Amino acid sequence: MNHWPFVIASYLIVLFGTMAVVAFSYASMRKAERHAEALTRKRSGAKTGT
Repeated sequence: MNHWPFVIASYLIVLFGTMAVVAFSYASMRKAERHAEALTRKRSGAKTGT
């Protein structure tokens, strides 16, 4: 039996899994950056208002 279809399928699974992890990590990073920016703005706004 030819083993190449299984090898190709395995590589595709790993490739798509890696792409999913990268996309999820990027989305989480962007969310954390927005949160950090909001906190920075909130602090700087409180300091200038005092």
